[in-house]
Amino acid sequence: MTDQNVLFQPFRAGDIELANRIVMAPLTRDRSGPDRVPRALAVEYYAQRSTAGLIVSEATQISPQGQGYLDTPGIYNSAQVRGWKRVTDAVHARGGKIVLQLWHVGRISHTSLQPGGKAPVAPSAIRADGKTFTAHGMEQVSAPRALTAGEIPLIVNDYRRATELALDAGFDGVEVHAANGYLIDQFLRDKTNRRDDAWGGSIPNRLRFLRAVLDAVIGVAGSGRTGIRISPTTPANDIADSEPTKLFNAVIDDLKTRHLAYTHVIEGATGGPRDVLPFDYDAFRVRHGGTWMVNNGYDRAMAVDAVRSGHADLVAFGRPFIANPDLVDRLREGHPLAKPNPKTLYGGGAEGYTDYPAFAG
Repeated sequence: MTDQNVLFQPFRAGDIELANRIVMAPLTRDRSGPDRVPRALAVEYYAQRSTAGLIVSEATQISPQGQGYLDTPGIYNSAQVRGWKRVTDAVHARGGKIVLQLWHVGRISHTSLQPGGKAPVAPSAIRADGKTFTAHGMEQVSAPRALTAGEIPLIVNDYRRATELALDAGFDGVEVHAANGYLIDQFLRDKTNRRDDAWGGSIPNRLRFLRAVLDAVIGVAGSGRTGIRISPTTPANDIADSEPTKLFNAVIDDLKTRHLAYTHVIEGATGGPRDVLPFDYDAFRVRHGGTWMVNNGYDRAMAVDAVRSGHADLVAFGRPFIANPDLVDRLREGHPLAKPNPKTLYGGGAEGYTDYPAFAG
């Protein structure tokens, strides 16, 4: 195997056999409609990209309360399971593998997206400085209310049930979304978690929600079909921590005991910059010891170097997969990459979604 071929070799991530080391990162496209059910276009969209070693689905809310953006899909009722089953069947028919990303946005939502127009929920009643996509365009997120201690186990159970439904829908596993300032991340960080009960305060207490979610998910899917996404340094969605290295050392120490299918790490902030805070990702990778997936602005040369050097086992590509359904072939052959139309990234129909052609030579 030459250095240039390392991306295109088979790899086993936990219990999931991958044809190559190239992963399609989760990409929110806001095309599911008001019923939160993946449409026929989603079947075509994912099938077109099934040459990826692994597809991580767009973030999918585990409950109506978990929604934070217009027209994102759910995984909490039978219609959604049927919609996703059409997707997984299409991906598998082309030899691909796909996992569902489990999502609860916490405070990054708007009352118009919440059941009954109620306030979003969060560890603490601290409003984020940020916007979200609603029926009226981009709007300031709403002020959240703090979850009661009694409500938290109910959300953990939503993760458990969503995992059951994801497997019913034919997914090869699930990815727990613990990144980018959403609910799990909000529990982890001291900027957003000001609780004085067993779910806040010390790092072990702030880790408690993540641990409970992982216990619930693994109890259904098994550790070999469970992945996780983390973002140690991202400022996304007004998130921060006073001691991120200390916090995420504790996170990694917990993850390495669980033998997950993979840990998916956003280096820096999604979409850039890559370097937000000084951070030794290689030290994290060594501390973790398991399957390590990197993400954020990788090109072919960077991806090859990451795998060749041992910096990563898998490399996730996000936006390149939008305009290049045949990204794996383009990377293998060194073909130029098309660029996505920024006007069609979110919402709409086939334009800018399923109409990007394969490389024509």
